This record gives sequence, C-alpha cells and structure tokens, in this order.
Amino acid sequence: MEYVTLGRSGMKVSRLAYGLGLRGQADADEAERVIERAVELGINFIDCANIYGFNDARENAGTSERVLARVLKRHRDDLVITSKVASEIGDGPNDGGCSRYHILREIDRTLARLETDHLDVYILHVWDDETPLEETLRALEDVVRAGKTRYVGVSNYQAWQVLKALWTQDRLGLDPLLCIQNPYNLLNRTLEEEMWPAQRDQGFGVMTYSPLGVGLLSGAYTPGQAAPAGTLYSTGRMGQLEDHLGEASATLTRLHEIAAAHGRTPAQTAINWVLSHPEVTAAITGGDTVAHMEENVGAVGWSMTPQERQSLDQISSGGDRVLD
Repeated sequence: MEYVTLGRSGMKVSRLAYGLGLRGQADADEAERVIERAVELGINFIDCANIYGFNDARENAGTSERVLARVLKRHRDDLVITSKVASEIGDGPNDGGCSRYHILREIDRTLARLETDHLDVYILHVWDDETPLEETLRALEDVVRAGKTRYVGVSNYQAWQVLKALWTQDRLGLDPLLCIQNPYNLLNRTLEEEMWPAQRDQGFGVMTYSPLGVGLLSGAYTPGQAAPAGTLYSTGRMGQLEDHLGEASATLTRLHEIAAAHGRTPAQTAINWVLSHPEVTAAITGGDTVAHMEENVGAVGWSMTPQERQSLDQISSGGDRVLD
C-alpha cells in the first residue's frame, strides 16, 4: 500500500479508502470481515456517513457506523475515519441539512454509533441552499474545538462552492476544510474542468468516489450482452444496462486491452487511472466481499504507460454523464 498526506495536513492516508456504502451487503458479520481484511491489506482510510446502511436503504441508516464500531475496538488508533452529515436520515423537519441544530445533533449520534470520542474528518455530504454558510462553518468549527473531529471537509460541492467555503472560513478565522469528496472515473470527468485548477491553487485533498462508475468499469459488463445474474445491474435497480453502456463501449474495450497487457483486471486498471492524476489523494472503493476488496487493492503499486494513459484519456473524454 502507498500512503500520502491528506491535503495541507501532516496526516498520512492510504491511496485507497474503503467506503462503507454497503449497497449490496446485509450481513454485519461479513461486512466486519471485509473491513478487517481491508485493514490487513494496508488500508488505513475508512469512509462512512450517518446515512449509510445495508442495501443502501434509509431504514438501515447508521448500520455502517455500527459495524465499523466493531473494527474500531481493535484498530482505532491506526485508522483515519471519516463520516458525513447533511443527507436526510428521517422525515422530520430537522432530519437533514447543514444547520447548527442538525450538525451538532448528528455528530453526537455518529460518535455514539461508532463508540469513539472523535472522528478524524467530518464531511458535509451535500451543499445546503437553505442554511447560511456562516452558520454551517461555525458549527463545524465548534465540532473541531470540542475535540469531536480533527478536520472537516465537504462532499459533492462544485468548485465555486468549495472556494466560497474556504474564503468564508478565512474571513471568519476558522480552520479551513481539509478535503473534498466527489465522483470521478473514466465515465465522469467533470472534476477536470474547474475542480482540478482549484485544487492546484488551494491544495485541498481530494477523495474520489465511484472509481468504477457504479460498477460499469468493474469488468463484469460487456456492451451488447445482458448483465450477469446476481450483479447490481441485473436487479433493475440501476435501470437498463444498455442505457448506461451505450456511450461507453470504446472506453470499456480500451480498458480491457490495457488491463490484459499488465495482467490486471479492468477494475484494477480503472482505479489505477484515477490514482494516476496528481490531484487525487485517495480513491474510495466499495466492495461488499473480501474478494472485491482484495481485487481493488491490486490497483496500487504499478503504473500504465504514458501512451496507455493518453489513449484512455482521449477515448473517454466524451463521457460527461455523472454517475453517483
């Protein structure tokens, strides 16, 4: 495993983070085993959220944090833990958003589920148009000052929103956000337009999620063929597979060619492409099984040639669909 500093801090994190969205998992014991295997393989960066739970269902919100708590009993001092706030976790009028009320309530609930006294990075999951930004950022500062998190970050912000947050924090004398967290993959390269220039100027860390394009780049799917039984796209939850693959066939073909040339899987090659960008600190990988986790770790420790990287850049440059 490779380790780098996160943003303008001295804290070292693994190039791969393990994300606990648990879209296809409903067994707490198995989920614990996957997290433990990730730690064994050198991953020290674990990403969670108060909304995450089994099968990506709201009624299961919080179960990912409870499972992670089991692992933290053995490894807390060796792991960098993030969790997120702002997404709706219920039907009440204050069950979402970035108000002081919601942030200060949810940090305590998250810490209780995790059975720890602090997070390492507390992240705003979404931009909130209804709450004054100063209120949100002052609340995060209070969470830092109370020792309940070491750093703060944002997720799913546009570049102008990140810069506005940094400017507001500077104006108010608050600790600046340490990192952002946004989708980035061969089928969604929108970060390159404005976020990369902002990152190079401001130096914040970048955690990218969905490096496999919600599984489309995993190697499990082939244009013109039905989704294999048991895969995410065979369930119909994600819509029709051909609707997603129609624009991506050339990218998938080239991805498979480069993977074969290096004796790697398409998933490993797709994640390696994400990590090859100097703006990216860490790629968040999912994986609901030990086998998935072990495969994903194979994305680290090797490089495709500059020519191969350029060919993937050129072929995928037309991909402008956002995959969450």
